Formats: sequence, structure tokens, C-alpha cells
Amino acid sequence: MMMQQKKIVFLFLILFSWFAGMENLYAQQRYNIAAVDLMMLKRQKVGAIQLASQVGVQGLELDMGGLGNRPTFDNQLLNDSIRSVFMQQAKAFNITFCSLSMSGYYAQSFCGRENFVQSIEDCIRTMKLMNVKVGFLPMGVQCDLVKHPGLMDAVVSRLKLVGKMAEAAGVVIGIETALDARTEKKLLKEVGSDGIKSYFNFSNPLKNGRDLCKELKLLGRKNIIQIHCTDDDGVLLQDNTRLDMRKVKQTLDKMGWTGWLVLERSRDAKEPNNVKKNFGSNAAYMKSIFQ
Repeated sequence: MMMQQKKIVFLFLILFSWFAGMENLYAQQRYNIAAVDLMMLKRQKVGAIQLASQVGVQGLELDMGGLGNRPTFDNQLLNDSIRSVFMQQAKAFNITFCSLSMSGYYAQSFCGRENFVQSIEDCIRTMKLMNVKVGFLPMGVQCDLVKHPGLMDAVVSRLKLVGKMAEAAGVVIGIETALDARTEKKLLKEVGSDGIKSYFNFSNPLKNGRDLCKELKLLGRKNIIQIHCTDDDGVLLQDNTRLDMRKVKQTLDKMGWTGWLVLERSRDAKEPNNVKKNFGSNAAYMKSIFQ
């Protein structure tokens, strides 16, 4: 009898360990942490890959390069030999390219630029070549739909076209707007494409006095493709009193959302260029909560 009880206890311990291991594996698969090469001062530089590994993230959002008055981005990744080095380094350091960023549209006008199609085509082409499934497209200053609501029709019209391009390629373009969640959800519905989703940025509701977790729930799991999980610069994430990261995790858990949490800003104002300190601290903090 005693021997049988011991066997039962032993089996229970094995099952408990197995479930604990599976739960840990699920958590790691559910939330992955990445960083933006541009904000690590390594815009489209192969050194960003090793740096990403050093600061403790699992992925990297690569920038498409400057835009300015060029017809398209200053993108070196369409060069086969350069792209090959990036792919080799990513494999060597076990870093995943989670997204490609069209950050040039922060300053340039997506809704007013005549030749915007080529830039989007180049981004999607690069995504396909590098097996990246998410592109980041900010509406930026000139297409701020809160300050310039009259541009809504132009934005919707162009995003419908971009959505068709993305769907045909089997990728998703995540957009960032200045809109509140309810209005952005309406925008996505009007665009009506599985190729266009929201690339949510924590700083948007926070700096505008809106409830971050309510905004996440309003947008909903299916509308959010990826998240920039930082706030405006000033303090590290662990010292940010207006960002309750544990509550954010609880909200995302309940929503059933899964994906990449991408570190962008939240740099210490005293040492804004201390990349290893800023991104290393933020990565460790995010992993302590989400992994």
C-alpha cells in the first residue's frame, strides 16, 4: 500500500513538472520581446543584430532607411549580398526579424505623397525576401488624423490599396495613428482589409490622458498585429508611474492576444544614448513580467 502511494505521488510530481514546463513554454511563445534598430542607433546596420542579443531581446524591427524626397526608401536590404549578411547574423545570434519599419513616413506625408506606391512595394518585396510578416507604417505628423480630420478619406483610400497589396503578398501592414481606439477601429473597418491592422503604441493613449487598457480592449485582439510597448522618453519602463505593465499583461492575457512586444523609446533622459543600459533594462523588466 505504501509503495503504491509513493508511485502515485511520484507520478503526480512528474505531471506537475510537465504542466509547469508547458506553461512556461506557452508564456515564452505567447509574448516575445524585440527592439527597434533605429532607436538603438543602428538603423539598418548589421551590428544591430549582435546588439539586440546583448541587450537580451529575441527580435529586431529593422528600418527601411531614410525617405526624404526620394521616390522610395534608402533601403540596402534589397541588395542580395547585404541581405545575406543580415540573415546569416540573425541566425548566428538567434534573433528574429519581427517587422520592417517605414519610419520615413513619420516626417513624410503618406496621404499626400504622389509616388507612395513604390515605397510600399519595396517594403513588401523586402519583407517577402526576408520572410518578415509584419510591416510598420506610421501616419506621422503630416497625416495626423486628429489635427487634420479632413485627410481621413485620403488615408482610407490609400490604405485600401496598401491592404490589397499586403493581402496579395500574404503579409500585414500595421498602422500607427493618433486616433483613439474607438475611432481607429472604425477606420480599420472602413478600410476593410485583413492586410491592414493596428500597430498599437502605448505612448499614444498615455500622453493623451486615455486609459491604456481600455484602449486595448476597445480595439480588440484581432485588430492589433504588433505593439510598441514603450512610452515617451524620460524614464525607464520600470520607473514609469503612469504605465502599469502588470495590468497591461493581465489585459492582454484576458484578450487572448499573442505576439511581439517591441521596445522603442522609454530611454533615461539623463543617458538617452546609453543603448545597452536603456534597452537592456527595459528588456529585463519586460521579460520579468511577460516571460
